[in-house]
Amino acid sequence: MKEFKTYHPIINFLYFVFVIGFSCVFMHPVCLGISLICGFAYSVMLKGKRAIKINLIYMLPMLIAMAVLNPVFNHEGVTILKYLPDGNPLTLESVIYGFAAATMIASVICWFFCYNEIMTSDKFIYLFGRVVPGMSLIISMTLRFVPKFAAQLKVVVDAQRCMGRDVAKGSIIKRAKCGLNILSIMTTWALENALDTADSMKSRGYGTPGRTSFLIFTFDKRDKKALLCISFLGIYTLVGKLMGEMYFSYFPRIEANLSFFGISVFVSYLFLCMCPVIIEIWEVRKWKAIESKI
Repeated sequence: MKEFKTYHPIINFLYFVFVIGFSCVFMHPVCLGISLICGFAYSVMLKGKRAIKINLIYMLPMLIAMAVLNPVFNHEGVTILKYLPDGNPLTLESVIYGFAAATMIASVICWFFCYNEIMTSDKFIYLFGRVVPGMSLIISMTLRFVPKFAAQLKVVVDAQRCMGRDVAKGSIIKRAKCGLNILSIMTTWALENALDTADSMKSRGYGTPGRTSFLIFTFDKRDKKALLCISFLGIYTLVGKLMGEMYFSYFPRIEANLSFFGISVFVSYLFLCMCPVIIEIWEVRKWKAIESKI
C-alpha cells in the first residue's frame, strides 16, 4: 500500500514539508494528537508490524521518560500538585507540557519514518539536483545513510559473532574490544561508501553545466488535484495558526480559545495529515471494485 509514493516528487515533498513543519511548531494538544495518530497510522500502513514494533520499542519509552523528566527540571506553572524533596514545586502545567513535548517529538519521528519510505534519493535529487547539486547530493546521502548503516551494522555484527567476537558474551573488556572493532569497521565502511558515491557521481558528470538526466516523473491530472488539495489544506491551516485560532498556553496557566473558524482549522489539519491514508484507502476500494467486475 504505497500509492502515495507513485505521485510526483513535488507532491510528496510539499506534503511532508507541511506535516513535518506543522508537527514541529503546533503545540496545541489537538494538533499533537492528530499528528501522532495520523503519522503512526500511515507508518503502519507503509511498514506493517515492523512500524508497530519500532514505535513501541523506541518511542513509548521516550514518551514516558520525557513526560517524567520535564517536571523535575521545569517548575513553571501556578497549579502546584506537591513539593519535590529538593523543595521545588511539581506543577500540573509542567506535567502536561512534558507530555505535549514528548508527543511532538514522537510524531515528528513518525513522519520522518514515513518520509524516508516515500521520498527516495532519486526524487530528492530530481527536485534539487539542478538548483543546488552538491547540497542535494549530500542531503540525499545523509537521509539514506541511517537505514543503510543499520543494515550494514547487522551484517557486520553477525559476521563478527560467527568469528567468536560476540559483543553480548564474555568479560567486559572482551565485549568492549569487540564493540570497538565493530565501530572501526563501520567507520571505515561509512567513509569508503561516501567516497565511492562521490566518485561515482563525479564520473557521471553530476553537477556539471549542460548535463541532462533521464526523468521518469510526469505531472498528470492526478498530481494537479493532489497539489491543489494539499496546498489548500496546508495554507488554510497556516492562516488559521497565524490568526491565533490554535492558541494554547501552558504557562503560567493553561489557557485556550476556541471558535467555529478554529474548529474548521483543526478539521483542515486533520484532512491534511490524513491525505496519504485517504489515498491508500480510496485506491484499495477502487481496485476491489474493478476486481468485482472481472
